[in-house]
Amino acid sequence: MSELPPSDNETLPPADAASPEAIAEPAAPNIPDLQAALVALQAKNTELSDQFLRAQADMQNTRRRAEEEVAKARKFALESFSESLLPVIDSLEAGLAHKDATVEQIHEGASATLRQLKAALERNKILEINPGAGAKFDPHQHQAISVVPADQEPNTVVSVLQKGYSIADRILRPALVTVTAPK
Repeated sequence: MSELPPSDNETLPPADAASPEAIAEPAAPNIPDLQAALVALQAKNTELSDQFLRAQADMQNTRRRAEEEVAKARKFALESFSESLLPVIDSLEAGLAHKDATVEQIHEGASATLRQLKAALERNKILEINPGAGAKFDPHQHQAISVVPADQEPNTVVSVLQKGYSIADRILRPALVTVTAPK
């Protein structure tokens, strides 16, 4: 026959319960050691609290400086662009100051001023979108005003009605174009 496990009513004493060593009192805590450990933990807590407060203050200072820089960038964002337009204004004012200018002189002055303006725009990353005839129609850069039959490949630019402009790969205004009709 196999042995049955003891029932809930029966309790077996531990194997070493009868030995006097097992009944020994636990060691009394050493109070000076505990006090020294407490002092060390309090010092570490104070040090970590100080480090935390310093890190928090550094984070707040960094956030404040970043907010100030963003505010300055917004405030002075147009400064460079404005400086590049000042020579254009000077040229226009100088052209208007000549009361007895000939048509050729006015045309030459207007052309020079237009070149200055285009150069100022290019320095500030404002680029012209002016597709040539036969260029593939790009709906991201062009806006088709009309579709005409032509002897070109379908969906290509026939003519530009108004130039477009982009700034840093972002479209300010799409070029208004006429495109060829699908065959």
